[in-house]
Amino acid sequence: MPVRMVDNPFYNTQLSGHYRPCVRKTRANIVVTQISNVGVERVNTMLEELDQGLPHQLPCTIPGHSLPPPCMLLSVGQAFAGTQNVSNSQKDEAWKVNVRLQGCDLEHGYLCGSMEALNVPSAETPVVTFWEGEIVDNRNYTFLTGKWEAMKDTDVRHWSKFQCFAPLLNQVELDGGRSVDLSNYPYIFMRWKEKFFVNVGTDCGLTIAGFYYVCFSRSDGSVSGFYYDPNSSPFQKLELKATNEGRAGYSFASYEFQ
Repeated sequence: MPVRMVDNPFYNTQLSGHYRPCVRKTRANIVVTQISNVGVERVNTMLEELDQGLPHQLPCTIPGHSLPPPCMLLSVGQAFAGTQNVSNSQKDEAWKVNVRLQGCDLEHGYLCGSMEALNVPSAETPVVTFWEGEIVDNRNYTFLTGKWEAMKDTDVRHWSKFQCFAPLLNQVELDGGRSVDLSNYPYIFMRWKEKFFVNVGTDCGLTIAGFYYVCFSRSDGSVSGFYYDPNSSPFQKLELKATNEGRAGYSFASYEFQ
């Protein structure tokens, strides 16, 4: 959720206005009201109940690739903490950021969660957004975004910021990486797209028009990301570490996602 950049020296484009999200009814419409002492089984049951009445709005599964093995650090309730660098040509600036996973469905390459930005100069309170994610598994999603104003060269440029992507670069340039089996790769690549502001209005001075290219380490749960929005400073870096907060009871922030 970077600061709006009206005049961006890197891209020389103008921002016509805030992204105004259209909240659609999906698995992400989970009502979270200070759920305390609720285990993973109960959260998963809640998601299954939602699935019974809500169709999956997901692309067709790409055959020939196995599911990634489960990872305890990429599960419902897991919290992450770190910073996002929002520096630009005028100043250096970084925000503290907290992220919590609210839903994860490896079979369909889907996850969702909340992102909280602290010490944002233009906001009187921490800014919370709800996001949905795509897991690059070559079953449901590939390295090529195909939307959100991201072209193939945009994808390659941003994925290449992650050192662990280097062994995959040639294949991604050749066929989008579709032929690569990522099920046992030590890193999980994702895209996180913020959908709406939870506790502030769209006039808060921030934008959620773009999305994050994300890399998750299976070994230690660390998360790196780069924000893409043609109207914002490029390559704003997100750096997070997995924390133990809430793992005993999976306590969630008291916000409603509807």
